[in-house]
Amino acid sequence: MALRSDWSQRTCSMARGLDILGDPWSMLVLREVFFGNGRFEAIKARLGAADSVLTKRLAGLVEAGLLARRPYGDGGRTRQEYVLTAKGEDALPVLNAVVIWAEKHLPAPSGQAHMFVIHSGCGERTSSADTCTACGEPLTAANTSWHSLSRTEDPVPLASAGTGAPVPTRRQNGTAA
Repeated sequence: MALRSDWSQRTCSMARGLDILGDPWSMLVLREVFFGNGRFEAIKARLGAADSVLTKRLAGLVEAGLLARRPYGDGGRTRQEYVLTAKGEDALPVLNAVVIWAEKHLPAPSGQAHMFVIHSGCGERTSSADTCTACGEPLTAANTSWHSLSRTEDPVPLASAGTGAPVPTRRQNGTAA
């Protein structure tokens, strides 16, 4: 799925992984689906991507097995929305790592341009992509939230494989988020 070269048959695991996950548009599409935003028009509006760009990335992520199409009714016709597969959900630590690295090393253009990885189990922000640095529990889509200050005041529970919607989570005090 790389734009310039096909790295899918390389002997290097990193090259093969980058063939799918190395494209910024594909990573941003995955971000949207993890946020529970799996409908074409909603993804397009959030990313500002051209139809052709978004169509190509969605098709590539479906072909690679990270996303699946699921029909939904639109009041008159059936449309398709995109949901994570187990393979797509396994990409979560990669997305978490990019967020954590960017927060650590890149200046934000505004006070609202921050995003944090939150372990929903203990309610703490983590600085590890795959394990909560506060309590040591492994991070999964079911127990991780992202707090994008430009989106909401509160952390957003992530969608998990096949659901297309954020999974229920608990805040520190035990109430539903």
